[in-house]
This record gives sequence, structure tokens and C-alpha cells, in this order.
Amino acid sequence: GNTVAKIVKAFVKDATETLDKKNGVERDLTQSDLRAVELGPGAGALTDSLVPALGSNNLQCIEIDPRSVELLGEKHPSLRVSHLDVLQADYPSIADEEGGPLSIIGNLPYYITSQILFALADASHTNAVRSATVTMQWEVGKRIVAPTRCKDYGILSVVFQLYADCKIHFKIPPTVFYPQPKVDSALIGLHFLGPSQLRRRLAGVSPAHLRTVVTATFQQRRKTVRNGLKQLALTVYEGDKERVQQFFESEPLPLPQSVQDAIDAGDEFALAQQLPSDWVKKRPEELTPGQFVEITRLLYGTAGAEESPLGRKVWRKLKHGT
Repeated sequence: GNTVAKIVKAFVKDATETLDKKNGVERDLTQSDLRAVELGPGAGALTDSLVPALGSNNLQCIEIDPRSVELLGEKHPSLRVSHLDVLQADYPSIADEEGGPLSIIGNLPYYITSQILFALADASHTNAVRSATVTMQWEVGKRIVAPTRCKDYGILSVVFQLYADCKIHFKIPPTVFYPQPKVDSALIGLHFLGPSQLRRRLAGVSPAHLRTVVTATFQQRRKTVRNGLKQLALTVYEGDKERVQQFFESEPLPLPQSVQDAIDAGDEFALAQQLPSDWVKKRPEELTPGQFVEITRLLYGTAGAEESPLGRKVWRKLKHGT
């Protein structure tokens, strides 16, 4: 009970806080502005506390198990519950129906955690999701917040540290859940930047190109970036080995103006975005999320990407959702 209360409290904080405090532009939301979506409520361990805390007008659930759907309907007659596989959830449509960005809460099933998270990252491209307060295995939670140069640092770290402010709220022992998992869990808070701030970070780099670069390098995480990107560079330059050679010998590009402005404002992310001149000799875990953006810029350029949509399906699998 106590842990559930702490989860609800952390959720309300994540969902109502705004990022841009310094300029005082945005005020925090009030609780009645919330558009909460609980993923996989099951028998309703969290839901039973969320309904009184938020009111059933500000909450809806997505649940795949028909028995749970029925049970929730009996316990909370006015609660909206969609009988749906959470991987097929169409967040942009739900956000349109609700009239603004959603705040996600849920105890994520461990075998599809990263797929759900990637779908939320995609949804933030259109500002459909503003925050997520979700439990996951402790090991996965550590990967999301991992710093560079450690074995936990990988694709999840790069994507979510680029797309969101990430924090571990607290560790949850197995005893809290029924049936008991074999491992500790973490409550993670993600506060998505949203499209305009994300665009300033990417400064013209396409998320789909970034995905290709990050995936190629981390598939060979023991090797240098040069080795990891050799095949991809050959594909991009249509087999022209000379151009591939030039790419690997090229000096880092000067940082775009939007990144430079962020550096001048003391933004930590932007301060770590400049590529070192020996970037090809680095291993992927030595490069910051911002440096991956710069490698992508070097390889693909930014032709027309500033205006083009960020993409509905970049990180989530094509078979998932619409």
C-alpha cells in the first residue's frame, strides 16, 4: 500500500511539472489538467489508488486480459478501459481525443518494456506524450540513466537521454508485487522534451538516420565506431570506398547554432555534444547521446530534415501500433 502511494505521488509530480522552469514561461499543470493513461492495470493494484487521486475523468486504462477488463469495470464503473494490446496503442489518436499530451503510468511487463518505451519516444515526436512514470526491472532502469563508459550504457541510454529528462525515483523490492518477480524493480520518471526542444537538439538530424547509426554501432559494442559503421557507410555512399575513407577521416563539423545557443545557456546535454577529433577510434559506450547526433550529421547531412516530420514509427517496431 505504502509503495503504491509513493508511485502515485511520483506520477503526479512527473505529470504536472514542466521542464522549462528557468524562463518561467510554463506554469506547472494542475491535477485536473491531467490526461493519465495506465498501461496494463491488471487487477487494479495501482488503479484503485489512481481513481480516487485523479478522478476517473482524468484517467483511462489499456488492458489486454478480458478478465481484468471485466474486474476493473465492476470496481470502477465510470473508468474508461480499452481492451487492447498495449503494443498496439495509438498514443497520437488518444492525445487528440483527450485534447492534449498524455501522461503514462504503469507497471510494464518485463519482456516488452523497451518496446513500450520506444513507442512512447515516437509519440513524443508529435507531443502526444509528455511524461511516463513506469516500473521496470532494476537492470533496465539502470540502463536508461547510465552515464557513458559503463556496461549499462547502450541504445536505451542514448535514446532516452536525448528525448527526455530521466530519473530513477526509487527501487522497489519484489515483495511489493503479486505474483512476486525474481528481481528488484525501479520506478522511472521520464519527462519528454517534446518536438520543438527535440528539434533544437537534433538540429536537422533525422531520428530515423540516428536510429540506424546507434543500432549499427551498438551491435558491435566491443569494436571501434569505425568498425561498427563500416558497412553502413558503404551503403550510404553506395559502395564508394574513397568517400567512406573521407568520412572516417573527416574532422567533426562545427556545432549548429541551436546547439551553440544551448551551450551558451549552460545546457548539460549540449555541452557534451562536440565530437572529439579521434571519434572513429572510440567505442560506442564512450560517446554521449549528443555525439551520436553529430556522427549522424556527418554521415547523412541534414537535407531538408528541419521541416520534415520527426516520424510516427522510428523506434517502435513497424508491426506495433498505427
